[in-house]
Amino acid sequence: MRVLLTGHKGYIGTCLVPLLLKEGFEVTGLDSDLFRECTFDGDIGSIREIIKDVRDVSEKDVEGHDAIIHLAGLSNDPLGDYDPSLTEEINTNGSVRLAQIATKVGVRRFVFASSCSNYGASGDKFLAEDAAFNPVTPYGVSKVNVEKAVTQLASSSFSPTFLRASTAYGFSPRIRFDLVVNNLTAWAFTTGKVYLKSDGTPWRPLVHVEDIGRAYVAALKAPLELVHNQAFNVGITTENYQIRELAQMVESIVPGCRVDFAPDAGPDKRCYRVDCNRIARTLHDFKPQWTVRRGIEQLYETFKRVGLTLDDFEGERFKRIAHIKGLIDRGVLDARLRRIQAPLSRTA
Repeated sequence: MRVLLTGHKGYIGTCLVPLLLKEGFEVTGLDSDLFRECTFDGDIGSIREIIKDVRDVSEKDVEGHDAIIHLAGLSNDPLGDYDPSLTEEINTNGSVRLAQIATKVGVRRFVFASSCSNYGASGDKFLAEDAAFNPVTPYGVSKVNVEKAVTQLASSSFSPTFLRASTAYGFSPRIRFDLVVNNLTAWAFTTGKVYLKSDGTPWRPLVHVEDIGRAYVAALKAPLELVHNQAFNVGITTENYQIRELAQMVESIVPGCRVDFAPDAGPDKRCYRVDCNRIARTLHDFKPQWTVRRGIEQLYETFKRVGLTLDDFEGERFKRIAHIKGLIDRGVLDARLRRIQAPLSRTA
């Protein structure tokens, strides 16, 4: 199967590429490569690639593929909040346009990187895929709007699948420190404090970045009738935690640290728990390998080996919004996140 993977150079993409290759898929990557300076540790796999903004994708880029895995976009709430009109332009309009192009050139499968943030402020009830959408950020709104638009494109010749990932964590060559488990572990390692910016009561579903990759592989391998126009919460039902529980796990794993609350710590309106039984029942090739506790241990050992410093952690290199603002300040990007001197599209 020939797969076009957008966002192949990002946090999830750099873990997903080797999983796809191991399963024998023929993979082409497509990425604007805004974070080319942000490799933390390890190798970025070498595959055929197109360096291009998802807003500029052409039919020629897409044709000849059997499936698209669409990860590319502004990847979190801080980036989404930076300019909501950009979030709509890139995450919503760019994604819908990509799906429309796929229908025109005969791409059969379209697997979209949705999110459990679709559920937004939903309290402590377990939410299955039929739960109401209640996004509270531009990022969450963008994911909901793409799902609503792309599901209308489904046909006998175009089969979309929506993978609503739980909150990611874990090591990746292009690590992100703006994810709660990664953030708390990095705070603990570099300062001796497990630093909480909320009161610790909100619930989050958690899933390791490698297990997110396994979900995409399982979706591509599944018979079409099982995944056609379906949404799946990605994670393990037992891996829902309150933020303070995560902090306590970090405190128990990273030596010499303690939980500390920010002076203005208060409730976070993003609060949701998800039921992941559908993916377990339906996608039999989806076999998660990680728990949060093992993930914290992995992060701690990696930080020791690499020698993570507070300057690394707090600097702009590994925080997506800070890095983007730095590129704008240095004149590399304009206000619409376009490269001032755009690199040529290339293949390798």
